[in-house]
Amino acid sequence: MPAKAQHQTQAQAKAHGPTGPLHRLAAMPQGRIILLSGLLIGLVLALPGQTVTTKYVNDLFIFLEGAYRIQTGQVPNVDFRSSLGPIAYYIPALGLALGGSLGAAMPLGMGLTTLGFAMIASHVIATRMRPALGLPLALYLLLIVAVPMNPGEGIADLSFAMFYNRIGWAALGLLLVMYLPPLRPRRGQGAADAACAALLTLLMLYLKISYGLVCIAFLIFMLSDRRQWSWAASALALTAAAGLGIEAVWGGTAGYLADLRLASEVSGDFPGPRALVTELQRNLPEICIYAIFAALLLWARRSLRDVLFLVCCLVTGILLIEQNFQIVGILTLGAGAAVAAEASLRAAHPLQRGVPLLLLAFLAPPLVHFSVVLGLHGGLGLARQGVPLSLPNYQGIRLVRLWNEGQYPAFRRYDDSLRDGAAVLARLDAPGRVLVLDFVGPFTAGLGLAPTQGGSTWHHWGRTVDARHHMPPDDFLADARIVMEPKAPIERWTTNGLREVYAAALAERFVLAAETEFWRLHVARDARLDLSPLGSMTTTMQSRTAQP
Repeated sequence: MPAKAQHQTQAQAKAHGPTGPLHRLAAMPQGRIILLSGLLIGLVLALPGQTVTTKYVNDLFIFLEGAYRIQTGQVPNVDFRSSLGPIAYYIPALGLALGGSLGAAMPLGMGLTTLGFAMIASHVIATRMRPALGLPLALYLLLIVAVPMNPGEGIADLSFAMFYNRIGWAALGLLLVMYLPPLRPRRGQGAADAACAALLTLLMLYLKISYGLVCIAFLIFMLSDRRQWSWAASALALTAAAGLGIEAVWGGTAGYLADLRLASEVSGDFPGPRALVTELQRNLPEICIYAIFAALLLWARRSLRDVLFLVCCLVTGILLIEQNFQIVGILTLGAGAAVAAEASLRAAHPLQRGVPLLLLAFLAPPLVHFSVVLGLHGGLGLARQGVPLSLPNYQGIRLVRLWNEGQYPAFRRYDDSLRDGAAVLARLDAPGRVLVLDFVGPFTAGLGLAPTQGGSTWHHWGRTVDARHHMPPDDFLADARIVMEPKAPIERWTTNGLREVYAAALAERFVLAAETEFWRLHVARDARLDLSPLGSMTTTMQSRTAQP
């Protein structure tokens, strides 16, 4: 190249700045980076088309059972009962419809949910936070949604169990960011704010109502901000209007509230002082770091609303984690700290210059932790590692043993029991609707059987049902033609409790027809089933139950 031309090229490069991929990424608007991050995270989760798990397999079956019921035409809280909202089942049902298998249902459904959160975050965070604070927070919240693990547990604890809690933490995190007035308002800012807030609130009301109530309380609190009350009021109005529209189409609100009432009677007591102190002690390191951000904000500007906001972030987080099946990880504190950091930087106090690095240090451990777990799930899924579960429709769910066995032996034995139960059901030409006296009934979705009309997707003794509070026998047994009583249940307390509560109705309406290593199979007395394939065992069991 001639020297003159080379000199001109260098001059142009200097004038326009670096053009490498990292510099092009840095030049992108913050909202686009957030959208791109959500898309990539969702793809890592969804592309393998497999569910990899090491823990809480029984919890996974809850949502796959609900997704399968929806595929057969049933409607949550109308055709079957659940104290979780209908969205807990429509997310995996969407994944099932698009992916074509129960193994793809949760990864694909949650991948799409992550992308949806990225769309909301691209507005909420990009208009309210500078990139040095907003991008780490956005990545943190998106990973909370996507990562297949129960927060606070180890890298080897892969599971989609209780995914609704992670969605709840992330939804609250995005709402908390809206405490900040827009830094870079866009055209139609108020309408977009109201729409985003209403979407997040509706999502939680119809997913897990405890988070939804906190969302509503936050919107009511925002009515006290003279700069932002209008979008908060619009969001409350949109939520109410959308709720009426949803009920007109769904018709399950009464059933949803009845199921919530039953669960609250069993385990809905407000936590006592000892329980709250225990949660404080478990999460004390995280709370102390959060307190640093709170102190910096209150040093920079003394505001009663800031005090109320910071205290509410902590208190609601403690109350939520106490009623979750979760020990550590008050995930509202990350969002609260980011909001405090942004607000303190706006105050332009000299002590605030190191706040972005402090926030990055606070969020870095969970960011690394969640990223490793997400990558591990994707890598194991692509490599088809682990053992596929034995029921035909669960072949895309792979039980993996990692560097420690954990619950692997217990769930392998549980899968052995499912294989045994499937074998005895296969000996019947038309087994009919099956009910399992356990935490969850895996045979309906796993074998592609017709679901019962009524009943619930799961039972948890001491959480959703107990000796005093339970469904009437007509609702519990519904139109089941076979009741499977496990000898090695996945949740022994639940099986023992259900057996005791419904013993009289079971003896009156069903007859013990077969017994295997893992199961007792009860058949409805009026069922028109050919029991001859069960052999002499059927006759023996029937004659035994015929005795007074």
